[in-house]
Amino acid sequence: MKELLRSTDPTVMAFASALLQGEDIDCFQMDVNMSILEGGIGIFPRRMMVRAEDYDRAARVMRDNGIPLGK
Repeated sequence: MKELLRSTDPTVMAFASALLQGEDIDCFQMDVNMSILEGGIGIFPRRMMVRAEDYDRAARVMRDNGIPLGK
C-alpha cells in the first residue's frame, strides 16, 4: 500500500474515496480512529492508501478533480 492523500478534512476524504471507487481503485483510510479520539478538532490527519500498482492512476484521478496531494 502506498499513501495517496493526507487530510484533516473528512469531506475531502469521502470525496476522494468516492472518486476512487468510481474508477474501480481500491482504497483504505488509515488513522480514522485517531481522528475520532481527538474529538473532531482536526489535529490528526487521515491517510488514504492505495495499492502501489494503482498509485499513478489514483494520483491522476485526484489531480483531474482538483484534490491536492500535498507532494
